[in-house]
Amino acid sequence: MNAVEIEEALCLLAEHPFDPAGFPFAFLEAFGNKKTTLDRLKKGESNASDIEGGVLQRNHIHMAVCAEGTVSDTLVALKASPATTKTRNKVKFVLATDGVILEAEDLTSDIPPIACAYKDFPNHFGFFLPLAGITTVRQIRESSVDIKATGRLNKLYVTLLQDNPDWGTAERRHDMNHFMARLIFCFFAEDTDIFNGDDLFTATVNQMSACDASNTHEVISELFRAMNTKIADRARAGLPGWADGFPYVNGDLFSGRTDVPRFSRIARSYLLQIGALDWKKINPDIFGSMIQAVADDEERGKLGMHYTSVSNILKVLNPLFLDDVCAKLEAAGNSPQKLLNLRKRLSRIRVFDPACGSGNFLVIAYKEMRKIEAKINRRRGEADRRTEIPLTNFRGIEIRDFSAEIARLALIIAEYQCDVLYRGQQEALAEFLPLEKKNWVTCGNALRLDWLSICPPTAKGVKLASEDLFSTPLNQAEIDFENEGGETYIGSKWQSNEQKSDLAQIFEGQVKGWKSLDYVSGWFMKAAIFGKFTLTTSAFVATNSINQGQQVPILWPSIINSGNKIVFAHTSFKWSNLANHNAGVTVVIVGISNRKINSKKIFSISECGKNIIKKVNNINSYLISGENVIVHPVSKSLAGLPVMIRGNSPTDGGYLILEKNEVDSLNISEYAKSTFIRKFIGSRELISGNPRYCIWIEDNQVDEARSNPNIEERINRVREFRKSSKKKSTIKAANWPHRFDERKPIPNSPIICVPVISSENRPYLPADLIISGTIVSNKAFILEAEEIWPLALICSRLNLSWVAAVCARMRTDYSYTNTLGWNTLPIPQLTKKNKEDLTHCAEEILLAREAHFPKTIADLYDPKKMPENLRHAHKRNDEVLERIYIGRRFKNDTERLEKLFELYTKMTTGETPSRRDQSASEKSSLLRPGLR
Repeated sequence: MNAVEIEEALCLLAEHPFDPAGFPFAFLEAFGNKKTTLDRLKKGESNASDIEGGVLQRNHIHMAVCAEGTVSDTLVALKASPATTKTRNKVKFVLATDGVILEAEDLTSDIPPIACAYKDFPNHFGFFLPLAGITTVRQIRESSVDIKATGRLNKLYVTLLQDNPDWGTAERRHDMNHFMARLIFCFFAEDTDIFNGDDLFTATVNQMSACDASNTHEVISELFRAMNTKIADRARAGLPGWADGFPYVNGDLFSGRTDVPRFSRIARSYLLQIGALDWKKINPDIFGSMIQAVADDEERGKLGMHYTSVSNILKVLNPLFLDDVCAKLEAAGNSPQKLLNLRKRLSRIRVFDPACGSGNFLVIAYKEMRKIEAKINRRRGEADRRTEIPLTNFRGIEIRDFSAEIARLALIIAEYQCDVLYRGQQEALAEFLPLEKKNWVTCGNALRLDWLSICPPTAKGVKLASEDLFSTPLNQAEIDFENEGGETYIGSKWQSNEQKSDLAQIFEGQVKGWKSLDYVSGWFMKAAIFGKFTLTTSAFVATNSINQGQQVPILWPSIINSGNKIVFAHTSFKWSNLANHNAGVTVVIVGISNRKINSKKIFSISECGKNIIKKVNNINSYLISGENVIVHPVSKSLAGLPVMIRGNSPTDGGYLILEKNEVDSLNISEYAKSTFIRKFIGSRELISGNPRYCIWIEDNQVDEARSNPNIEERINRVREFRKSSKKKSTIKAANWPHRFDERKPIPNSPIICVPVISSENRPYLPADLIISGTIVSNKAFILEAEEIWPLALICSRLNLSWVAAVCARMRTDYSYTNTLGWNTLPIPQLTKKNKEDLTHCAEEILLAREAHFPKTIADLYDPKKMPENLRHAHKRNDEVLERIYIGRRFKNDTERLEKLFELYTKMTTGETPSRRDQSASEKSSLLRPGLR
């Protein structure tokens, strides 16, 4: 269930006659509970309530239907009941209702409780969204109109397309999207006094169109024609009298075709329902994001999940330029001249979003700038002054037609709302209509369009006349900026699932290895190219892989060589939305500029959740304070660590690898099993705890092994598999089908085994100590464990930070390599005492795991279920290791990486560790493991 579907389901529930017995289950059904779950609750099998008539769903809610007039008392009883307070029930909400009043409280936060008429409880649907596993935000909780409008507009859109299939064709889809944009404007205008009279549009359609909807399209078409006809031309236009009361809007929202899709009775009903909403409460930065899926067939299932919080957008905008403007405002004080200069600067700032979606990034930027301008005007005694910040300074590109329509409309609504807020309703109305004939959002593919034509740096840019504000523009900029000579800021949210052909337009022939880059890298490169023609600062939200592993040496040298530097960055954090159970994508925010900015800033989050801002001289491509260094793979450890090698590659078609049941089916003696069968472990087997087996035959044992028909058959199949290969090396390996294609000597000592692939969700890199004689596959790495202190390094948070930064990724999982992850790991020279301390830490980690046998590494390192003694053993290990580096624990991963890159630079330049590094190591050798 998504947010829109939940709101609609609750509305239907509130409209039906109140059913005391059925309400709790209908309420839970609205949040996506399955029939089997509800049946178990009804039967009492999973109902943990101790209140008469109550229903308690563990991990969610305790509710009860009560006698009329006893709602408050029942809510108190629910809160105090032992079932609610019982830890294992994990109750988040309590709710009581008598069918007249409904009261509810969130027990897990300080959100104010709700008390409302029963019929009005759907207006508070955002309060209950956690019941569906949806992360809510304050703006959604406080107003339901954005979600309601989205849901009802979606119903109208789908119904109209069903009734008018020709409007859904490629030729007419733009007309359909344009029609919806016109409707949205009318709904907003009739509730905000832009039209003369309350609900003028909805009331006119209701009164002048037939109940069977046979002429609804004609009525709406005439209203659109009126809004495209100047008052002076009305007499000659032959408009009906009931349409003459509408103002001239145009601009050119209502120009061009005025035909309207035909309405069914149902579609007309939906339109009237939408008009009944209070559109004064529409929030354009929320509404635009919500509605962008309405016209997208593939995205409609995610309706209402596209909201990006204002706080996340400000993570981009604040360091991009708003922080600097606010600092200048603070410095200006009440100086009239300084305030005037700052206001002029604001009027010349250009914000350009090349992936603007429904415009919420641009809308937030506009609203924040208007807020600052209003403060300037108040300090200068000009509170009612007309804004000098034109909408045309906010440029965007969006590939989806309907989203581009909504982006333009959202900015128009934002401008009007700001005028009302800062100047008053009368002044806002006086200057709002007619709309100006300008186009500032382009519908197209941002990686194929010329950004300079859309956001030209000077007035010399070619411009074309626009025929329609809401039509798809041509290839070049259609309007000048009203104030030339200003600053240009480019920003965008991360987008995904686009075509590599777009990247080819930018990188092919210019950058080697570009096919390994994430799609968002195209925006960075386009911004860098744009910056060759004007002073520009750009910022993008991107998947964090763009500043990790193999993408760094491919992309960032080109960015740096273009004259840009990273001027601010927000290190990895979760970028979540309203999607059900969405844990969020891990992203970074990176700001680049070709302007001279002496002090750079790194934003990060400490391990205790505190926001950290650090001013630095330089930010490298890994988003670390330090020199511009690229980590390259090396064949042996720079720090003199023990040798780590990759495991054995079978290249066998699966015929030398055996499951446990296949070992038994070979029908060989116990002697043969002990001679030819070995335990086989790779990444999957190590983490899951389910080893497989392999046939392992030495060259001098071939004849003996072949005497078993089942082994003989498997060897023959290996030969045929290798012969059929197109690789010469594999074909050659058909000459020795009895053994692995690539195999390493089997260590006599225990082995430290490190998986190649492991989940980014684990708090530590998984590694384990396995018995000698085990065959490790090429999906893992081997380190002979004559000493086990290296295991403490591998399983440390420090090492995980390094691996996350410099190693490649397999989707979002870590892809570990010895040449890049282990051999480059910077570490101070370890004393004998250091190694003893780390050995003890490794032992404690292994013992903590052993205490939970038979749980696997997958079980033990689930971040939500990690046993406390194991977590404690790792924390002690981290403390011992990190004291070797700096004499204390690091504050967060950013600080860890700063130290590691500092040491890496010294190792690769031949510089000896500083006295500080040596003294930290010496000091740590005096400490007992874990500071026991």
